[in-house]
Amino acid sequence: MKTKIWYLYHSGFAVQTARHFLIFDYWKQSPKGKGLESGVIDPAALKEHDVIAFASHKHGDHFNRGILGWGQVIPRYRLVLSDDIPKAPGALMVGQGSRLSQSDFELETLISNDEGVAFVLDIDGLRIYHAGDLNWWHWEGEPDDDNKGMEESYKSQVALLQNRQIDIAFVPVDPRLEDQYAWGINHLMQTVDVRKVFPMHFGKDGQVVDRLLNDEASKGYREKIVKLVRRGDSVEI
Repeated sequence: MKTKIWYLYHSGFAVQTARHFLIFDYWKQSPKGKGLESGVIDPAALKEHDVIAFASHKHGDHFNRGILGWGQVIPRYRLVLSDDIPKAPGALMVGQGSRLSQSDFELETLISNDEGVAFVLDIDGLRIYHAGDLNWWHWEGEPDDDNKGMEESYKSQVALLQNRQIDIAFVPVDPRLEDQYAWGINHLMQTVDVRKVFPMHFGKDGQVVDRLLNDEASKGYREKIVKLVRRGDSVEI
């Protein structure tokens, strides 16, 4: 069975595997009632699915408290939250650099150099990496020591992925970083075996994905980049 992936906005994605419906860092719930084709999750439409929702950290562009109540609508619903988010009844809380084992999936978290965690999920024969806000953040005008610390912390976590194949990776490509916008994804793709990579964390500026596709730095992995930039865009892989 093919895996279907929807872009929900910013760092939000839905992934339908053979047995599960997975949701990562979903927060933009408007306009309501439009459905997945518009990048909006209607929990009532998922009541026949085995749903797991993940939130990598508490920032408002990665987490919406609305997902906490979906278990009232979806009978088979689990929620996995980074422990920087206030504990929610019934949620599976995960800290940085931790492991969570369930009967149907294995989860490892990496340490974000911003807030919360990155997810490495083994489920239904797939290994999925969602970076959250773990990235090679290099901001123009910031002190050199701060930027160097970001580089070192990022590379130390990516090193934990080496020698493991990642089937699906969701990775920040943030245009606000200017000329350094792709340093994080470039390093990951040059050092880790990734089958398909989905740029994220660009908000409304989807043109940054075209920039990446035409960037000389992406030449070695360009065929692995999947371009989803409009809410509701989807692909089967």
